[in-house]
Amino acid sequence: MKKEERFSLSFRLPLFIFTLALVLFPLVYMIVLSFAQRDGAWGISYVLSLRNYRRIGETIVLQTFVQSLRLAFISTTLTAIIGYPFGYFMAGLKEKWKNRVMLILIIPFWTSSLMRLYGWIIVFRANGVLDRFLMGLGITNEPLRLLYSYPAVATGMVYILLPFMIYSVYTSAEKLDRGLVEAARNLGATRLGAFLTVSFPLTMPGLFSGFVLTFIPSMGIFYLAEILGGNRVVLVGNLIHEQVVMANNWPFAAALSAALMILTGLFIFLYRKFTKSGELEGLV
Repeated sequence: MKKEERFSLSFRLPLFIFTLALVLFPLVYMIVLSFAQRDGAWGISYVLSLRNYRRIGETIVLQTFVQSLRLAFISTTLTAIIGYPFGYFMAGLKEKWKNRVMLILIIPFWTSSLMRLYGWIIVFRANGVLDRFLMGLGITNEPLRLLYSYPAVATGMVYILLPFMIYSVYTSAEKLDRGLVEAARNLGATRLGAFLTVSFPLTMPGLFSGFVLTFIPSMGIFYLAEILGGNRVVLVGNLIHEQVVMANNWPFAAALSAALMILTGLFIFLYRKFTKSGELEGLV
């Protein structure tokens, strides 16, 4: 073996060890555990069966999955509606203002997300900031019950995940060749027409990346649903957390995690297939 190959292998070996120890082994263990059974209060019996996966077919569990998917699609759609124009126009700013806006987006990450979510409690609670604002404008006559509701959880998800959408779109829009837009305008296209025929298709990869980065986490942010939704909004992540912490049913929690992983994996597969087909169409 040459000296350069040994040197390269010495750098790759820690990565392989890290992947095996902290990624592959826990994944395999989770899958094996999902076929095991709970034995007593804390024990696990490795008598493999499909019992845990059959429990996922129960009505209450399926309703939790449906509610999680629905909330994920709603929050992802709202995030795209807000984040796409923000990221697109941020890419067109001057360098000085671009850096300032990026700093404003990064600053919230310096604070714990739990602390920021507790701030939303002050906004949504009865006689809170939002209630006083609406009653001051005469829009409402009495306090609204927004806290511990579906809209509160959706708002919290959009707030937490919005920067991921903005940066994904910004990265794609920054690479956009503005000369193509000007060429479309010179050929008679309106601003809207040039955007729909040139800018939007070329920034679609960033939008799809933002969809992936926001949809997948929104399926399992259990602490957000607990803080802003109370016990009224239960997601798959909350169900897994309950099975691990309260019920001590690790095999069923592993089966739920495996099912969630399959759903997110299917979403990533569709995303990759769609973007690849889009690239091929663009080449043609």
